[in-house]
Formats: sequence, C-alpha cells, structure tokens
Amino acid sequence: MLANKILQGFSTDIVQPGPTQLLSLFPQDSLKRRQLRRPSTPLRKPALLTNGKDDPNLAAELRAEMGSANSVDLLCAFIRWTGLRLLEPALEDLRDRGIHIRVITSTYMGATERRAIDELVLKYGAEVRINYETHATRLHAKAWLFRRNTGFDTAYVGSSNLSAPAMLDGLEWNVKLSSVGTPDLLRKFEITFDSYWEQPAFQPYDPAVDGERLDAALARNGGRPTSKPESTTGLEIQPYLHQQEMLENLEAVRTVDDLHRNLLVAATGTGKTVIAALDYKRLSEAAGRELSLLFVAHRQEILKQSLRTYRDVMQRGSFGELYVGDHKPAQWKQVFASVQSLSALGLEKLDPRQFDVVVIDEFHHAEAPTYRRLLDRLQPQELVGLTATPERGDGVNVADQFFGGRIAGELRLWDALDADLLVPFHYFGVADDVDLSQVEWKRGNYDLTQLEALYTGNDARAAKVISELRDKVTSTSDMRALGFCVSVQHAHYMAAVFNRAGIAAMAVSGETPETDRAAALRKLRDRELNCLFAVDLFNEGLDLPEIDTIMLLRPTQSATVFIQQLGRGLRRAKDKSVLTVLDYIGQQRREFRFDAKLKALTGLRRKALEKAVEDGFPYLPSGSQIILDRVAQQTVLNNIRDQLRVNRKQLVAEVRSYGEHLLEDYLRESGRDLPDVYRKTGDSWTSLIREAGLADISHAHDVVPSSQLTGRSVLEEELLRRMTAMLCIDDPERAETYTKLVSENAPHYEELSDREQILARMLFFALWPNGGGHTSYDAGLQFLRRYPLVCAEIRQLAALGVQRSGYAPKGLGLGLQQIPLYSHATYRREEVLAALGYFALGGKTSHREGVAWCGETKTDAFFVTLEKDEKERAASIMYKDYAMSPEVFHWESQNATSPESVTGRRYINHKSLGTKVLLFTRPRQRDENGMTMPYTCLGQLDYMSHSGSKPVGIVWKLHRAMPADVYVEASAVAQ
Repeated sequence: MLANKILQGFSTDIVQPGPTQLLSLFPQDSLKRRQLRRPSTPLRKPALLTNGKDDPNLAAELRAEMGSANSVDLLCAFIRWTGLRLLEPALEDLRDRGIHIRVITSTYMGATERRAIDELVLKYGAEVRINYETHATRLHAKAWLFRRNTGFDTAYVGSSNLSAPAMLDGLEWNVKLSSVGTPDLLRKFEITFDSYWEQPAFQPYDPAVDGERLDAALARNGGRPTSKPESTTGLEIQPYLHQQEMLENLEAVRTVDDLHRNLLVAATGTGKTVIAALDYKRLSEAAGRELSLLFVAHRQEILKQSLRTYRDVMQRGSFGELYVGDHKPAQWKQVFASVQSLSALGLEKLDPRQFDVVVIDEFHHAEAPTYRRLLDRLQPQELVGLTATPERGDGVNVADQFFGGRIAGELRLWDALDADLLVPFHYFGVADDVDLSQVEWKRGNYDLTQLEALYTGNDARAAKVISELRDKVTSTSDMRALGFCVSVQHAHYMAAVFNRAGIAAMAVSGETPETDRAAALRKLRDRELNCLFAVDLFNEGLDLPEIDTIMLLRPTQSATVFIQQLGRGLRRAKDKSVLTVLDYIGQQRREFRFDAKLKALTGLRRKALEKAVEDGFPYLPSGSQIILDRVAQQTVLNNIRDQLRVNRKQLVAEVRSYGEHLLEDYLRESGRDLPDVYRKTGDSWTSLIREAGLADISHAHDVVPSSQLTGRSVLEEELLRRMTAMLCIDDPERAETYTKLVSENAPHYEELSDREQILARMLFFALWPNGGGHTSYDAGLQFLRRYPLVCAEIRQLAALGVQRSGYAPKGLGLGLQQIPLYSHATYRREEVLAALGYFALGGKTSHREGVAWCGETKTDAFFVTLEKDEKERAASIMYKDYAMSPEVFHWESQNATSPESVTGRRYINHKSLGTKVLLFTRPRQRDENGMTMPYTCLGQLDYMSHSGSKPVGIVWKLHRAMPADVYVEASAVAQ
C-alpha cells in the first residue's frame, strides 16, 4: 500500500495486487469455443474421493478431467451403459477434438454390456481391448489416466467400475494421483497400462467382427448376450505363461535333444489338454498341413471335453472325430478314441505310422496291458504323454518306464498358484520338540527304522499334533485330511490316537486291499472319516480333490516328494477355498535341508529364501501364506544359514562322502545344484575332487585318460578360476564346438570352418577376457589343451548345460545367420562381443557399457540389466528397460543420445540403413553367490516408436517372443 501511494505521486503505474496462481493453460482461441471447468481437486495434488456428502462425485470429476486431457486411458473390470451415459458430453468433446481414447476391460461375471462397448468404439472412436478369460478372473482394476501436453497428468485409481452407482452414490473409494504430487506412481501407471495394452490376453475389439465373440464370452460368464453364440467361441486360445513354458520345453527337447517321445506332468485342472492342443497346432503349422492325430483316454467324458478343447484351439468346429461308445470315425484323420474301443477294433488293424501325433491322456495308466500293447504298436512322429502324477500305486514311475526318467515339462507349483489354477495354501510350520540330531543319516536321508522307532508310540508328539490341528482348522469334524507318516506302523499308531481323540481316522498303505482303500476314500469324501494316514505311496486313490488339510508327520527334504504330498490337497473342489498344511518340525541334523522344499514352495533360493523366512514371507501368490511359529522359524533359519555357510572344507567332505568323480553324478546323488558347487568366481569341480582325493590316476579314467594327467600348477589354477564362465553353455553348437576345441586331437585354428573360428574366439575370450597375453588364438587354445582336467571340466559343463536348458535355441535370422549366436541361449558378454567381431586380438579386448556398435557385423548389441541397482523393487520404482509384452520391449538409450544424433538415427532408421539390433538381458548384475550373471539373447529387434531425447525411449518389436520366465523377469507388471 505504501509503495502505491508513493508511485501515485509520480503519476506512474502502480503495483498490482498479488501474488496470483496460474490455474489453467490452453490456446487462446479455445476460449471462444469451449467452456472448461477445472476439477474440484487441484491437478497437482493427490486426493481421496469417497462419494461422501463433502466430496465431488467421481462422474463430475472425470468429465472435468476429460475437458483438458490430450489422451485418456481407462482400465476397468466391467463397463455398463448406465455409467457410460453419465460421461456422454465429455466423450463427445474428446471425439470432436480428436483425442485418443484407449479402453481395457473384461467379461468378468458377464457384467460388461455390449451396447456400452459398441458405443465407445462406434460413437466415440475409442480403441477397446478385451480380456475374454473365463477360467480365472485376473482383471479387477478400476483406473483412469489423463495425459496432458502440459505435463500435468492425473489418474484415478480405486473401486469404481464404469457404472452409475459406482460413480455417484456407492460406497466407493478412489484416489487421485498427480504427476506433480506422485510422479513415480503416475509413471508406473503409464508403464503398466502400456504393458497390458501389448499383451495378447487383451484383444482388439471391432463390433462388426468380434460382436458375437463378446456375446459368447459374456454368456459364459453369466451375462445376457445380444445375439446367439455359436458352438465355438471364435476366440483364439492363448497359453498361460506356465503353459507357454511347457511348450518351450517340448520344443527344446525335440530340436536340441532330438527326442520325440515326451511326458508332460501338470496338476489336474492346469490345462494339460490345452498344452497338447496348442502343441499339435504348432506342429501342424510347421508341417504346413493338419497332421493326423490320435488322442487316447479311458473315459468318454474326457474324450468329449478334449475334442472341444482341440476345436477351440484349431478354430474349427468340425475338427476331429470320436471313437467311443456309439461314436465311430468316418475319416480317421484326427481321432479321439478310448483305449477300450481301440482294443475292441484290434490294434493289428492300425498302421503303426497311421498317425503323425499320438497323445495319451492320464499316462500313469500306461503300464496297463491295453495301453502297453497300443504303445508297442504305434510309431508316430511325436508321442506326448499327459499326467498329473507319473507315480503309480505299485511304485512304478511311468517316466522311468517309458521316457528314460525324463519329464519334458513339469508345471511348477508357483506358476500354477499364480495363475489361480490351484487352491491357495496356508502352510504352518510347527515345532514339535523331537530331537532328530542323533538319528543316523544315510545317503542323504534319515534312517527310516530309527525314525519309526522315534515317532511310533510317542504320545507327547501325537498330542501336540492333535492340539495344533484343532488350533488351525475350523472344525476337525468337517475337515478331510491326509497325514503322511514314516511307516505303516506309524500310520496305524496315528490313526488309533486320532480315533481315541474323537477324530474319525484310518490308515491306508500299499498293503491295504484296493476295495478297502476305495471304501476309505469314499468315507473321507462323505466325512464319515476325517483323516487318512498314509506312507510315501503316491497311489491314485489318494488323489481326492476334496482334501483340505495335509499333515506332514515325517521329515521330508526331497522337493519332489514334498510337492507330491502338497499336490494331494491343492486341486480345486466345491466349497473349498484353501488348503491347510501343517508341517511338524523337529530339531534336525545339520545335513537336513529345509531350503530344498521351501525353494519348491516359493521359487526362492538361498539368501532370498533366508530373508523371506526372516520377514515372514511377504511375497506369495494371492491367498497363500507361510507361517512359522517362533521356534520353527528359528530352526528353519538356522538350518538355511548353515547351508549358506557351508565352507570349503565341509563341501569337500560332502563330495568325498559321495565318492562321485563326475559332476553330473554328484549333483544327482546329492540333490545339490551347480550354484552349490560354483559358489563364487574361482570355484571349480576339479579343485573340489582334488581336495577330496577323487582326482587321482586310478579314478581319472572317467574324466581323462591317465596318460594325459599332469600335476597342478599356477597356470592351471588360473584356468580353473575361469570355469564359472562356462556355466552358461546351453546351445548344442557351442557345446559341441567347445568340446571339440578342448579335445586331445583338436584341429588348429586355421583348419576350422568360419563358424568354428568364431566359436573358437568366443571360447578364447570367455577364458581370457583381456587376451591373456597370447599372440594368437591357436596359441591360446593349444595352451588350454595342456591341462586335460580343465578341458574335461569344460566338456562336463557343456554337456550339463545343454541337458538342463529348457529353451529351444534358434538362429538369429536373416542378416546374421552367419553368426553362431542363438536366441534364448545365454552368453557371457565376452562371448557375444567376440562373435560380433567387436573383440579381436590386436584390437579391442575391453567393454563395460550397455551398448556396443559392432562395425564388422553392422550390429548394435544392447546389454540390459533389468534390476540395475540390485535393490528391492519398491512400488514406486521408475522403470527404463522393460518388457511390455513377450514380443515388445521398451529400452532407454544412453543419456547423450538424441533422435537427431548419429547413434539415435542409426537406431531409429536401422532398417533403411541395413544395420541390425540385438537385445541381451539379465535379471541382475550378480547372482545370489555374487557372481556375474550371463545374458539371455532375445534375438533381433525392429524399431516401432520412440519418445524423448537424451535419453531416447524406444519401443522395439522382437523377431521372436521371449521365453516365459524371462518375460516374467523383464515385465514391468506382475504376471
């Protein structure tokens, strides 16, 4: 005020009142055409809207937000006409302004209305994608995102679907986010939505083409169709991630191992038939024709359901014929037959090569004479066995009998739970105070006779079992429980104890007559019995879906046995919401390993598992819990820490105790894995067996001829310290060539073919990243062959790597077919750069950046570490490099790169310039042992789009979809 009085005396401008706040920003000419209303809550501040009397209703806020938006994204479980009409004026304005609208929705509960979806597309120009999934509901989110060129982006995340009650007067909570107030959350919203948008599960919707498909999906989920659906859905079946992984495993064993009789093991209800149908479709597409097919099962219901599945997958309602009961095939091209019908026909009437593909469902029946005769008769190109359990009641394992002990693909518990295919579990680890430290340990397990003596007749422990059971289950009279015991005598003892406690129980075993066992199961199903006690006989009769409680009454460290035991109760059944598991944990010997079964249960290893135990297992599939009581938690923690702290001396003692000279044999017998042997850079199998006294001349014939044995030296020790670099060999050509190069009579470098010379350089730089002081590649390889135990270890690791690979490596394709790198194989950075001509003796032998321009092969190689800082991912993490779908990857350039720079133009215009782009990813820089992780080659990329500058964000299309587990690691969203 004083300043203005003074200024008035000089007849000059006065100071205007202030300060003022800029509330909006838009082109001046728009003021004449549009009346904009600001949202009731500021664009820069977060807010909570509850539809309360003092809160603006969500519909009004959304209309206001749309008025200034430059793009709109909606993620909503269902969309109804009553909600859509509330937004009509704002949607019309978006259409008139040419604003892009993207909508992701689902057919959840049939609640979506087709009229609303059609209106969004036809009237407002929205781009809509729909999840038609019916098996399990995956999309529950309700969220809006409003992007603005000004940078003031906003989002609403909460409980309101697009319906009138949800947006006006329902008890709904919605949180408003802001790019100013909550930038990390907005960024995660954008990335997650864009990732969903690229996923094949969300399919583009065109009313003219897809209307009937939407009607059919809504009808299946309880909605009202607007037209009559056809007998088939018209929807292309897409595999779940776990099914995709099993398909990749099948492809791998066929192409890499040349094995064409394969077994798939997956729990009932997890889509084994879908996998078989998708596999058949892929085989037919590769052959360029529909292959002949024989699908065999033992019940008409299974055959009819399987035929429907194949028809859906093949998108042809006339596909296949039944041969069961009164159904007789006419064309004999694709036949779904019962084993009884085939036997009645006379197997000698079938041409052994009549069918290209034969699928045997419930393959655990294959030992039966009817199945055995069929298998002996048929000689298909591909045989696929399907089973939930390869173990029969008589102890015969069909994997051993028919497949050499191999299982081509097995559904992991973690994946099945994540996909909502199995019932969640509540696992309780309960301390039972029994001291097992003095029980004799034989070949990796407790002595069963001593265990039986310790448990049978132990009334204090039995009382503890009953007490904990009553504490954990709702009612022992309503439960259907299985208890796994150490012996038949122990099972009968526990049954007697339970009956005395008023809990109806019975013991069953392999000695129990089949009729009595069937009667016991019926009584358990009807709750005439509440518990069956059994030993480790995994017969079919115990596979009862209604089982809701499992008691583990004996120590089991075998992950396989543990998962089989849990599998008895994980199948879904009516009115069953959760499986209760009680594991009674005693004081174990040091040799006993809790980590094996907890790894199988959680998918975690070693240090990550230790932290999970400490933190109470915070990250589990939805609905599942692992709860250890205080004593059990400490017991498990101490045990896991002991395993982590196994020192060199203890490991050597264990290797000596098994007496195996070959790495593969030791791993099989001990149950350990490669990371247990190669725990840090510098570890080697050769040094272990030397210290264990197993590498002397009398035993070395298993590894190298005794004539080649040389004493250890400093130079040999240096080579052995590089053996960890050989752990990633997993493609056949590399394994075969590396093996050739380290053989006694290997050719000179100059005598190798061009591809072999590239592979020789890859091996050279894997062993000597900086050249090792060698004057030539031949000199280095001849030096290597002076140490036969080193060469033998390389050969063993090469063979193991190919055996254990779950992927089917494929060449890089046009333009790079001369380079012996394979998509879905894993490599050290040095191997990649040697293959692409970046590394060369007399040239570059060092590289530390995330990108490499390899001029010799005109290729850009991107090396991406997905979790760069190796810290836990927080909910608000800022992603830079991530998979948007299995075939689309978002990558961020180095900070100095702009779209106009030489490098940026090369990326964006790589097709016209004739250059190639390759992507290599790894989850972290170092594994749990602290060793540098290798990269998975994801193959060639094609440019799709870019945004930003210094750095540039580029979206790439992969020539080949990434493996399922790599996608889980790389994806910015939960799978």
